[in-house]
Amino acid sequence: MSALKTLTVLLVEDEPADAHLVRLAFEEGKIVVNLLHALDGVEAFEFLRREKSHAQAPAPDLILLDLNMPRMDGRQFLEKIKADAKLHAIPVVVLTTSDAERDMLYSYDHFAAGYIVKPVDVDTFIKIVRGIGDYWINLVRLPEHD
Repeated sequence: MSALKTLTVLLVEDEPADAHLVRLAFEEGKIVVNLLHALDGVEAFEFLRREKSHAQAPAPDLILLDLNMPRMDGRQFLEKIKADAKLHAIPVVVLTTSDAERDMLYSYDHFAAGYIVKPVDVDTFIKIVRGIGDYWINLVRLPEHD
């Protein structure tokens, strides 16, 4: 991935306040991302498969995934995406309120690229999201996609 390319991030998050904080953190940190938002795993798969209203959706470079959501939760989504030959290479970072060891182990067992517990402090939350952006834009080399 070129340093000049904008990172496309799919945020899979059902909580509007958390989605707003993620967007704010990228903006305040001057981290240029194309941030797209799905409310749950079902909508995220529609996005990834370019179904329904997502027919023109770009392929994401990174997915930020909440675990606790309606319809298809993050655990089910992670299992499904990592089992899909066309989607399994997209890195998925779990960004969740759960600090349960079993959730962390489950996520890594299902090939999450990282597991981050959302802090309750807004300033810390923003610093963490900025760090995610900096890491995935400036340090990691990601595969090209269509």
